[in-house]
Amino acid sequence: MVEGTPPSSPALAPVAETQSQAPAGAKGQHRLGLPGATALVVGSIVGVGIFNLPTSLAGYGPITLVSMGLTTVGAVALAALFAALSRRMPAAHGGPYAYARAAFGNGLGFANAWSYWITAWAGNAAIAVGWVLYVEVFVNTGQQKIWSIVLVLVGLWVPAFINLSGIRNMGAFQVVTTVLKFGALVFMSIVGLFYIKSANFHPWNQSGEGDIGAIGGGMAIALFSYLGLETAAVAAANVRDPDRNVPRSTMLGTLATAVVYILSLVAVFGIVSSHTLAKSTAPFSDAVNVMFGGHAWGEVMAVFVIISGIGALNGWTMVTAEMPRAAAADGVFPERFQRLNRRGSPAFGVVVSTALASIAMIINYIGSEGPTVFTVLVLMTGITAAVPYGFSALAQIKFRILDRRQLESRRFARDMIVSVLSLAASIAFIYYSRDTGHSTFVYWSPFLLTVGAFLLGIPVYRYQRDRMTPPAAAPPYR
Repeated sequence: MVEGTPPSSPALAPVAETQSQAPAGAKGQHRLGLPGATALVVGSIVGVGIFNLPTSLAGYGPITLVSMGLTTVGAVALAALFAALSRRMPAAHGGPYAYARAAFGNGLGFANAWSYWITAWAGNAAIAVGWVLYVEVFVNTGQQKIWSIVLVLVGLWVPAFINLSGIRNMGAFQVVTTVLKFGALVFMSIVGLFYIKSANFHPWNQSGEGDIGAIGGGMAIALFSYLGLETAAVAAANVRDPDRNVPRSTMLGTLATAVVYILSLVAVFGIVSSHTLAKSTAPFSDAVNVMFGGHAWGEVMAVFVIISGIGALNGWTMVTAEMPRAAAADGVFPERFQRLNRRGSPAFGVVVSTALASIAMIINYIGSEGPTVFTVLVLMTGITAAVPYGFSALAQIKFRILDRRQLESRRFARDMIVSVLSLAASIAFIYYSRDTGHSTFVYWSPFLLTVGAFLLGIPVYRYQRDRMTPPAAAPPYR
């Protein structure tokens, strides 16, 4: 604050000394430092989304490289948004939920918490489905549906048991898998560029829609590959020195991921035709096979993707429990989500979230094949993620307007531009989240599933409404 600033408004109260302290959670020596927090961000972003993305985008054609570029701009804006919000509220366990609650109260706080929780467990279901598409390079090659479901369940519950064993095991596993998966993307981003054939970029738009519609549809699908950029803020209770490490890990992880995403996607679209990609279940493996011939190197790539998927499922399983745990501490979610097992893991949240992911996956497999199930779940999670993303942007806009009234105008223009870009991206992701090229039911199924999941939250909200504690005012700008 500058001298002469009027007293803080109720929405921006002075920060107490305890505000900068790490919130209750894992013991200090077991919390994540900057490398671990960055690995959590990268490991949660880089799951199997990018490795299955070429197949999901192939129906639109290479024009979706523009979609990916615009989505990357939106992702970097969101990363900057969460970095700024985490500096203001470094101890705000719960990330997007906590920001919306501080700005708009318990009602919208619950809606954002519920929406983000849906994103976490439905996203886990999508990651597991995409993971199995690469596992089936080796087993269940005929893709019999019942065995595909069994494999997905294995992919969901193994990371759940790792998380139940404690934050130290979870963090170590995350660092190892992140290094391996990032290496696979770096390889494709560098070596793959030498195998590009320009003919594979034609036709540029094969969707039958106008260029704007094709780009927008591609953006909605591409968003899934960036989900997780906010995970360090969500898991602030498990990060050492969150004031410094949460914003740094958020930006470092997102920017590093963005570079390899763009380059590797250009490589895959340039190596394999869109027609072939549309029918592929393991597009990165197919691209490597085209590069070197045979199947052996494609199988090596599949192993790296399998490791990548387990790492992402490991990180997201923690997120599925940490966000409800933060909400439970405020009385917004049932108290059981707050309880820890003897290893310091929020066991109830891990088990319930993994069970819901299992149910969502099984429902989507009924009447659909793996690639279609993956795309539907991807679009659903895009909608449910865009809601808390958008309200986080609105919270920042509100906070900064109040700051300006109190004569605190440092970085005002930058923060407002970032917030407006983040809000616009969130709205666009929701608008374009329709599964084009399918029957009417499948076309609208991402919205129908989202509505159904939100309706489940109504009785929970009514039950918890009188148990919610008043939200604390956001601290002043820092």
